[in-house]
Amino acid sequence: MKYQDLTSLIKTPIFSKTDIVLAGGKIFDYQLTRWVKKGYLLKIKNGIYIFERDYEKIRGEEIAAALYQPSYLSLESALSAYGFIPEMVYAYVSVTGKINRIFDNKFGHFIYRHVKSELFWGYREVKTNTGRFLIAEPEKALLDYLYLNLSRINSESDFENLRFNEDRLRETLNREKFVKYLQAFEIKKLKRWANRCLQ
Repeated sequence: MKYQDLTSLIKTPIFSKTDIVLAGGKIFDYQLTRWVKKGYLLKIKNGIYIFERDYEKIRGEEIAAALYQPSYLSLESALSAYGFIPEMVYAYVSVTGKINRIFDNKFGHFIYRHVKSELFWGYREVKTNTGRFLIAEPEKALLDYLYLNLSRINSESDFENLRFNEDRLRETLNREKFVKYLQAFEIKKLKRWANRCLQ
């Protein structure tokens, strides 16, 4: 296969070796390695590549979706996107049903936090000019965050240290949905601090 054949076969900026095979192409590892060295491709993880020509167009959120599946952006990344926390977030933080993982590549720092499979829901798809990604709904992002940080929330001052924008929480959260989602976690301590977010 020549590089021109690859560009004709694969129409998405992000692709895997499996995508090439499924599209009817035959590829060898040495070819991909050579194209990376020549600067035609960027390797973002073993078996996952992007076309260098598309580098400026691709969003980090799309890379987060492609790196480790299944996953959806949540926790600090989603809380920042919804204006629930004041801090800028310099990593792409996602939730996965698989084990915790961290990746670093040209696009940034990618963190994946494990939740049990029965809590892997409450997200929506966002389509971009070059692809797609999944992000937690506001209610689920907040609950995911409280759930995975519950061990360090033991007092009112601990809760205050989370520095939630309480006005923004009240404006954005769908109370009925939030309460419904909260019930699915079935954790008494979580219920206490989650309800505090509604005050």
